[in-house]
This record gives sequence, structure tokens and C-alpha cells, in this order.
Amino acid sequence: MIRVLLADDEELIRLALAALLDLEPDIDVVAHAADGRAALDAALAHRPDVAVLDLEMPAPGGVQVAAELARVLPDCATVILTGHGRPAHLRPALAAGARGFLAKGAPGGALADVIRRVHAGARYVDPALAAEALTLPECPLTPRELETLRLAELGTPVAVIARRTHLAAGTVRNHLAACVQKLGAADRAEAVRRAREAGWL
Repeated sequence: MIRVLLADDEELIRLALAALLDLEPDIDVVAHAADGRAALDAALAHRPDVAVLDLEMPAPGGVQVAAELARVLPDCATVILTGHGRPAHLRPALAAGARGFLAKGAPGGALADVIRRVHAGARYVDPALAAEALTLPECPLTPRELETLRLAELGTPVAVIARRTHLAAGTVRNHLAACVQKLGAADRAEAVRRAREAGWL
């Protein structure tokens, strides 16, 4: 039997997935979790073979949970399940150790098949998302510009960003102006939105 942990903050989806998987003769759902912290606790308590993690559940999110499970339970394969699949999410998920990436809109039996694949040591990425990911442009921002933009996302004043990054206020303003210009945005808020949508933040 393949022992599975399901983690999703939407109870209806979690229960529906559990009901579908319970129909499979070789899969046993051994634990449920509604957030990342509970998922980690349940994984340590039940030691599943596969953890199915919602990408955007309450903190820590699916990618962070996958990274932690790769560290503390390396024999547990992880599958990221998402209702908001964007190609830019693939790279961070795979880099964190996820072995599968599947959209919630996939056909009914797809999750069971993906669970079997990752349990056997293979990988699975939703083909449409993989194809889109191959055409994504590289991030035009430098690491310093990204760091500055990430801090500006919360509306942090330039003086505070300067202190946190150990840069002069003028340098911070220059980095933020470069972000706006490189991303073709009208202002900082739009630059943040574009960078987030592209998966760079």
C-alpha cells in the first residue's frame, strides 16, 4: 500500500480527494492537514510514502513544506497540487524537491497515477504547465533589484529598505526605478505585481 498524506486548506477538496483515493486498491490516505504546519506535524507522525500538498495553503505553503520534507523525511515523495497553476511556480517547486506538479482541474484518476509514479521514483509535471514554463523569459532583474522590490512590496519606506539592505537611500531609489523600467511598469506597485505574476518574487 502507498501511504498518503493530503494537505489542503479547503476541507471539501481534501475530503473529495480522500474519497477518490480511497477507491484505489493500492493507496491508503493515512492523514489529512489543513495548513503547512499541520502537514509537517502529520508527516512526522505518520511517515507517509507520498505527501500531496496544496501550493497555496496557509503558511508554510506547499513549496516550503516540500523543501522541509525533503530534509527531514527524504523517503517521502511530494506532489504539489494547485488550482492556480502558473508556469513560474514549477521551478521553485521542483527545486524544493517536489516530484510531481498537478493542476486541481486534472482528470479524476490523474492524482492516483501521479502518486504511483512519484512513489516509484519518477517525476510528473502537468504537460501544459511544463510547455508554458519552457517559454517563460528569464528574470531581467539583478538579485539586488529583486531584494529591493521584495521589500518594497509591503509598502516599506525607502529609508527602511536602505537600512535592511545596507544600501544608501539613493541606491535603493535607483534599484526601484530600474525595476519599474525593466518590467515596463508605470510604478512600483505595478512592478511588484508583474514580478509576482511572473514568479520572480
